[in-house]
Amino acid sequence: MPTPPDPAVLYPDVAACGSLAAALRTAAEGRLDAVPVRSSDLVHAVVPSTLPHREPLKISAWSYERVWSIRGTEPFQSLALIDGRTDDLAEIASAALAWHDGASLNDIRRAAPFVHVTGRFEVPDHDPARLTESEWQSLRLEAAEMEYDWHETYQALIEAAYAEPVLRALYPFTSHWALRFSTTTRPRLTVVGPYLAAKSDGTYGAGGSIANEDLGVFTTAKEAVALAVHHLPSGLAPVALGG
Repeated sequence: MPTPPDPAVLYPDVAACGSLAAALRTAAEGRLDAVPVRSSDLVHAVVPSTLPHREPLKISAWSYERVWSIRGTEPFQSLALIDGRTDDLAEIASAALAWHDGASLNDIRRAAPFVHVTGRFEVPDHDPARLTESEWQSLRLEAAEMEYDWHETYQALIEAAYAEPVLRALYPFTSHWALRFSTTTRPRLTVVGPYLAAKSDGTYGAGGSIANEDLGVFTTAKEAVALAVHHLPSGLAPVALGG
């Protein structure tokens, strides 16, 4: 891989300001002057939020082309609530200000249209049922937005699993695009039942471990989901916090 150019070459306006934090304040035309943006270099900055259930917004400059990306997470699971990328530093500044001021996730997107809302919603009290619901919403949105050739197969799997009440009550997560279930939330998952995977040929595999289809291959998502339900232990308690 070629050596990336000096950041000052890609970002001469940032270099002229001395840091990405200073450049953000300039781009915001004074709106960020009272916000403690932290940065000591040309390519990274973090912007805190007035809301305690938001981690500081991370802003990073790309190494090989003039683009900035953002990632805004919640502190309990460190999962993204918003992300996105743009070549417009003024838009980054608008998103950063909205994040800092405690605007809703959708209002942040309205303030800076490049922002992508992941589907997760904020759960300040860490209620495990709400965290589970939030993660299902994120998985469903991710599946709907996918552009891979097999996205329809994957989306059908996610929707079929969500439609099954006993699986919908479990905390969902994916590993190598295989759908799995847990009786606890992140950050400490407690895996239960088999994995389910959408395959590139339009079928669905199920097994006790990733890449092991020992429980079968099915032609429909509904069949694979029924298999997963059958292999769940009985008497599962409600999802608990995994921290």
